[in-house]
Amino acid sequence: MAALERANGIRSARAQLKRDLKAGRKNIIDLLSSPPEYVLTAKVFDMLLAVPKYGRVKANRVLNQCRISPAKTIGGLSERQRAELVSRLRR
Repeated sequence: MAALERANGIRSARAQLKRDLKAGRKNIIDLLSSPPEYVLTAKVFDMLLAVPKYGRVKANRVLNQCRISPAKTIGGLSERQRAELVSRLRR
C-alpha cells in the first residue's frame, strides 16, 4: 500500500509539472539542469511533449540530434547528453 501511495504521488506530481510546463510556469531547461527526484524516472520525450511548440516530430528531431533514445529517462541521461540537450533547447 505504501508503494502504491508513493507511485500515485509521483504520478500526480508529474501531471502537475506537465501542466506547469505547458502553461509556461516552469522551464524545461531548469528541469533538466536540476531535476527533482520524482522526475528522474520520467521519459525525456514525454517531458518535451509538454513544452509548448514541441510536438512528436520536433521532440524526436531534437533527441536524435543529441543522440538520445526517446525511451531514455531524465535520470538516465549522461552529463554529455544532458548538456547537449540543454544547449539545443536554449536555441
